Order: sequence, then structure tokens, then C-alpha cells
Amino acid sequence: MASPPAAPTLRARAVSAGYGDARVVDELSLAIETGRITALVGPNACGKSTLLKAVARLLPLAAGSVLLDGDDIHTLRTREVAKRLGILPQAPVAPESITVADLVWRGRHPHRRFGQRRTEADDRVIAEALAATGTADLVDRPVDELSGGQRQRVWIALALAQDTPTLLLDEPTTYLDIAHQIEVMDLLADLNEATGKTILLVSHDLNQAALYAHTIVAMRDGRIVRQGPPADVLDARTVAEVFGLDCVVVPHPRTDRPQIFPLGRRHLTEENQ
Repeated sequence: MASPPAAPTLRARAVSAGYGDARVVDELSLAIETGRITALVGPNACGKSTLLKAVARLLPLAAGSVLLDGDDIHTLRTREVAKRLGILPQAPVAPESITVADLVWRGRHPHRRFGQRRTEADDRVIAEALAATGTADLVDRPVDELSGGQRQRVWIALALAQDTPTLLLDEPTTYLDIAHQIEVMDLLADLNEATGKTILLVSHDLNQAALYAHTIVAMRDGRIVRQGPPADVLDARTVAEVFGLDCVVVPHPRTDRPQIFPLGRRHLTEENQ
């Protein structure tokens, strides 16, 4: 008999958030499953990144609350939150001329007291983060001299060096070619499987989300349309409702997970000929 799912450690409760007077998500509730990979998917401007920022305390709430291990996240000290949540925002900006080594080292700051020297534990975690992301050979390079793909892997290394039980990632495969996209997703899956790390990520790639996530949360217009296992969520009806897109959904030949093949107007015309 399967074990019951663990109680969520991260929960958005009737959250409303946005920018200025415009609410992007309104009274949205979501429980993130502990020890699982959850992918937020949906069209541009549907509220995926806004929800992630609100959960990560990067965006103030207009209403509602976010609970981290039962505590209102806005009542916790910043250092305490940083020990529990590792966050990779979309298009992060590094300080000018900072090296890869120094940037990744910043991931260890929540675990240090003021003035404390670097420890063997710090060195071990940083080395593991660099090795896992394939960036160990870049440690002496300035971040602003790296390619987009290299920079993205370095930022992921920083998030890993933070060594938190939960990772929040906003489009972690941005700027990466297909091979490095799969490497990053494999890395996240390995971390989840080996350490039980809880991962919440925003993805624009439905097929990657279907292959790697345990749970898909499909959003449109600031609301959740459907959520659940990929096979339950990613069908042609939901894709049409969420994206306004006709498609064919077939099982992956090796994993049996759903894979989406979009149908543009040209393909629909050809199909009807």
C-alpha cells in the first residue's frame, strides 16, 4: 500500500498579488507537496512567476498568507527563510565583475554568522554544487563574461550551495540549449530523488514539465485551471482551455508520460484535406 503524501511545508492560502493596482493572482490557494517536483505551467502573463514570487516573499501580498512549515513566512526573519527556501528568480543580475567562485559562495551566507570564516562544510557544499552544474572549470571567470547558458548554470549552483530543503526556480532552463536543458532537469530530478528536496518551478515547456514533474499546476488568468499528475492534467482539452491551442497528446514511448504535439492552422487544414 502506498504511503500517504506528506503534509505540505509550503502553502499559499487565498493569496492575492500583483503590481501596483493590478492584481495578477487573486485569492489563489496552493499546497506544495513535500519531497516532490511541482511545475507551474500556463501562457505568458497568466500569473506563474507572480505566484512563485509571492510564495518566495519576493513580492508583497495584497491579501492572503504564505505558510512555511506552518509559520506565516512574513513573520520569519530573512535569514531563517533563506535557510529553508533556495530561490532562483527569472533573469537574476550579478554584481559587476564578480567571479563565479564569489557568486556561488554567496549561497552559503544564510548558514554563516557575521564574520565567520569559510568552513570545510562550506567548501564541500560549494564543490558539490559546482560539480553538479558542470561549472567547476568556470570558478575564476567573471560572471558577466559567461554565455547565457553558463550564467544560468552558475545561478543554479548558487541556489544549490544555499543547501535548502526547498527550491523555487523561475524558468531554470532559460537560455540553455536542449542538451543543457535536459542536464539541468536531470540534475533537479536527481536531487529530488536522492535528498527529498521539494522543488517548485515555472516552466514554459509542457513536455519537459510532463517528463520531470510529479505534479502539474496549469494556470490561466491568475487562477488554477487544473492540477495533479501529468497524465491527469495534460490532455488535449486542458491544453486548449489553458493555451487556446489545438494539439495531439500521446504517451512518451519510454516513460508513458504525456507528450504534446501542437497543431497550428496549417496542420489542422492538412488534417482535414
